[in-house]
Amino acid sequence: AAPEQVALPGARQPQDAPGQPISVRALGTLGQGVALDPDAVGAAPATGSGRRRKLAEPAPQGRAFAIGAPEAGAAEGPEPLDGPGGAVEVVNRPVPQPLDDELPPEPLDNPRRLLVWPAPDVQTQAALSERGYRPVIVHSREEVDAQIAAFPAALFVDPLTGPITRTALQSLRQAAVAAEVPVLVTAGLGHATREAAYGADPAVLLKALAPRDSEQHPSRVLLIEEKDEIAAALTAALERRGMQVARAGADTDAVELATRTRPNLVVMDLMQVRRRRAGIVDWLRAGGQLNRTPLVVYTADSITAGDLPRLGSGESVLYLSERSTTAEVQGRIVDLLAKIGTN
Repeated sequence: AAPEQVALPGARQPQDAPGQPISVRALGTLGQGVALDPDAVGAAPATGSGRRRKLAEPAPQGRAFAIGAPEAGAAEGPEPLDGPGGAVEVVNRPVPQPLDDELPPEPLDNPRRLLVWPAPDVQTQAALSERGYRPVIVHSREEVDAQIAAFPAALFVDPLTGPITRTALQSLRQAAVAAEVPVLVTAGLGHATREAAYGADPAVLLKALAPRDSEQHPSRVLLIEEKDEIAAALTAALERRGMQVARAGADTDAVELATRTRPNLVVMDLMQVRRRRAGIVDWLRAGGQLNRTPLVVYTADSITAGDLPRLGSGESVLYLSERSTTAEVQGRIVDLLAKIGTN
């Protein structure tokens, strides 16, 4: 039977016939085997004096193979390509893939894309630009999907800046989590009577953001809140919506609690996010959970110490309010975006 043939791109062919295959059988009878790589292709086997006679320049491109000789006592003829002594690829130079014409990956020294919904206010826009981000406004899951090829740093959602439905918010979150893009949602908390706060229950927002392990398992929420009254009010609202809540009083305590509960959602007072040392965000990243665990940060500037007793007694309730736009709050939001958007 004729010996099996295999083409070796980049190798010099017999009789100077480019493109003609080389016999594996012929190479296999060299006794010791021969390694073909970009530096050896085109070189003759060693002579008795140990010198090599160069026949051709190495090919600038190509793939290299190691081809072994037949084992002792084996029948004459080539080995199967996937069997012992067959062709084993030892070098495979990657072929550059075509880039997306609209969304090519950007150099690291260029502003990083930050998916934003809705358009940020002027102060936030300026703060993001100063930190090296280029906000890209998205309005739908399809637009989030279209931006994934450009490796955005994060999805930043501020539902109080513009109206968004629960379904749309959930869809944005699902698209980002599926693409392993961190999600940060900002909100503000206020207090009012139940009638005045009707329809602004923060638990509605949080339930739309909280992924679940399965239909049979409720979402696990890690709440980081120092004030007992605010924590109790938020916990009651979340549990009423069918979510399980584990509460930590500080960012440092949250790491130990998160280790046990593995939360699907982290909700915390923005002022408690550690800006320098390691905290819950660093723990999520170290455990590979940051891209699958949305973060919700809120400010409660409108709630004073005198309001807390009424909040704790149920006389008033928490509701979503316009978030603070002070320089301190804006700076913390941008710092947190930089923290979760780090490669």
